[in-house]
Amino acid sequence: MRYNRLGNTGLFISELCFGTMTFGGGEGIWGMIGDLQQKEAERLIAQALEGGINFIDTADVYAGGVAEQITGQALKNLGVKRDEVVIATKVFSQMGAGPNSRGASRAHILDGIKASLKRLQLDYVDLYQIHGFDPATPMEETVRALESLVSQGLVRYVGVSNWSAWQIMKGLGIADRLGFSRFASLQAYYSIAGRDLEREIVPLLESEGLGLMVWSPLAGGLLSGKYGRDLSGEEGSRRVIFDFPPVDLERAWGVVDCMRPMAEARGCSVARIALAWLLHQPRVTSVIIGAKRPDQLTDNLAAVEIALSTDELATLDEVSRLPQEYPAWMLERQGEVRMTQLKDAKH
Repeated sequence: MRYNRLGNTGLFISELCFGTMTFGGGEGIWGMIGDLQQKEAERLIAQALEGGINFIDTADVYAGGVAEQITGQALKNLGVKRDEVVIATKVFSQMGAGPNSRGASRAHILDGIKASLKRLQLDYVDLYQIHGFDPATPMEETVRALESLVSQGLVRYVGVSNWSAWQIMKGLGIADRLGFSRFASLQAYYSIAGRDLEREIVPLLESEGLGLMVWSPLAGGLLSGKYGRDLSGEEGSRRVIFDFPPVDLERAWGVVDCMRPMAEARGCSVARIALAWLLHQPRVTSVIIGAKRPDQLTDNLAAVEIALSTDELATLDEVSRLPQEYPAWMLERQGEVRMTQLKDAKH
């Protein structure tokens, strides 16, 4: 297990992050994703920590707060020292019946952190993330609210999730102008079957030094190896019940077709190859893995041991490559000579 810096901070997190979305269950989407209760969840957290993971990600909305409760109790029951684990949670989603029980307003953020800390049985969280973009709240209000949490010691670092490039850049600009804490990271969907963020977001992360935490690295199970052109998956599996995130299936099947022989040559799962591809991407800081069973977690943990060759990476890059869009193709054309100059210049 390698440990990477979270963006431009001095905090080091494991290249695999344990996600808790399968904890708690309940009605609707959460029951479809997973319904692990305390003892089952505790067993998986212990296994993740033993495997070298020091980073756990959760959110207030997962199972209506139950996932945070289970996570906090597990850390207590396992006797995990606070300084040996990095805890991230998120705020934004509907947590009550009223019109102010959602979004990224100062009111909801302040209420959210207090409730999350209580459920987690913690004095602070290491990373607090805005779970989505709120078009109803001025961004300066959101950034100010996050800064107040940092100044109170309730939050060590702040980040966002599921924001577009311009939204992230605007938030960074506000923080810089006011001397507030900058976003340390972005949590976003990224997989070899869904490389959309490479168009605008990855260049922004590189320019501004933000870390990237990847959610749904197997595209909701689509890249697990159970699906393909002639495979529809197990009845009752997550992807069959909950078809998310959206994926270009033709491109996905092409990717799976390329990964299968790579997996067979190593005697490992297709899922492990898909995770390894992400771990080879230079902008990725940590890949969030979730599991319902110990054997799934064992397989995912082993992805850190996979070394893809240059030829394999080139093959996977070609089959999964996004079609070029404007202005990308024009930028490449016009900047070609200058890029050559940069490569040839002495640094």
